[in-house]
Amino acid sequence: MKTIKYLMIGALTFGFSAIGMAQEESPVEAVKALVKSNDPDAEKQIKSIYKKNKKNGEVITGIARVYYEEKDTANARYYAELATKLNYGPAYIVLGDIAALADDGGGAARMYDQAVYFAPKDPSAYYKYAMVYRKVHLDAAIGKLDDLGVQRPDLVENGQVNILKGRIYDLANKVEQAAETYNKVPLSQMEDRDVVSAARANYLLGNYEKSQEIIDHGLKGSPRKFTYNQLGMFNHTQLKNYDKALEYADRMINHSDSVKMNPEIYGVYAKALNGAKKHQEAIDVYKKTLELEFDSQDKKAGVIKDLADAYKGLDDYENAVTYYDLFLKTVSRATLTDYADLGRLYVQYANTLEGDAKMEKLQKADQIYADLAEKNADAKEYSLFWRARVGTMMDPDASQGKAQPFYEELVNIISEKAEKDNADKARLKEGGNFLMVYYLKIKDDVPTSKQFAEKVIAIDPENETAKQILAL
Repeated sequence: MKTIKYLMIGALTFGFSAIGMAQEESPVEAVKALVKSNDPDAEKQIKSIYKKNKKNGEVITGIARVYYEEKDTANARYYAELATKLNYGPAYIVLGDIAALADDGGGAARMYDQAVYFAPKDPSAYYKYAMVYRKVHLDAAIGKLDDLGVQRPDLVENGQVNILKGRIYDLANKVEQAAETYNKVPLSQMEDRDVVSAARANYLLGNYEKSQEIIDHGLKGSPRKFTYNQLGMFNHTQLKNYDKALEYADRMINHSDSVKMNPEIYGVYAKALNGAKKHQEAIDVYKKTLELEFDSQDKKAGVIKDLADAYKGLDDYENAVTYYDLFLKTVSRATLTDYADLGRLYVQYANTLEGDAKMEKLQKADQIYADLAEKNADAKEYSLFWRARVGTMMDPDASQGKAQPFYEELVNIISEKAEKDNADKARLKEGGNFLMVYYLKIKDDVPTSKQFAEKVIAIDPENETAKQILAL
């Protein structure tokens, strides 16, 4: 009879606190009414109910649970301990909950373990043990749920054990294990909270298509759930399906219940607008986002950088460089790539200008690339390459030789390498092409021109210009 009862409790989507079968609800409901009343005889009447059911562990535990839910832990403990004298397993769950409420994780785990001993078929005892023990020993917590699977193979078969494991991994911030475990469960067996957790875990791992598959399932039953529509926008933004992302954004903002926006959500929304070439709308959202409070300075810096990109999308380079400079001042630790991107931004800005204005931006770009090599010796080749390119922009006919020293140093460095990757070969070819022509036409130095032609032929045997120079 006990086994049948626990099977029914397990089928109720793990209603862990559910105590009492239909025929025994009346005494517990009577206690609930009395506890909530101001009747001066309430305690006396409750004791009378207890005496009539003192051999019924389920009713006594139900009384304990009523007191617990009313935050009366003293009476909850009193009646739960009476029920434990009858070896009634769920009573230990109440005692475990009381210990957990007092932040006594060890005591809670011991009580839940006792519940498992006396009620080995009750999933709630295993899950609650795992919940409190995950902070102490995650593997042991998961092992307890494996023990549940041994006792209740039906819960393994229908995916419920894996759902419980997924919840534990999720709470322990073990994203990879959470996604792997949830992905074993049929979506039809999941509650909304599990659908959200499974989708979020897959999103964080970059499994955007899998995450979206899970979200689309959830939306069938809960089309107005904010988190589903939010994650739909997140996934499609990462997949660069920007128009689709904006469909989910519209549903998130205008057709969801309990809209809860934050800087991260606004930031992704703006990124989707940016990706869809709706740059001005993205700028408006980014600026609105920057008015909010961020939980980290680097997250705010990321929004400022995206705002700079939005201005670049409008070819508004003045604002783009202004906000990119602000990004570099805001981020806690700018990378070499961050500084290099600013250099490229100035080059792009220069391409929209003429005369002195263009030269001014190119000089700024050149200084940025020069500073890169000063900051990190590993960036020297990159610095030389881009300083040479900027030099060709400042001196298109090469008459002033602005690119020559940078290309020459770069080519000499690469030429000495025993092994050259594709980037090396591309840079050597570009630099060598410039130098063999520069020395021939600008300097009228045929021997030096031939030296660089030989370097080019070594990696590009069919280069016609190099062949002609070597034939001189």
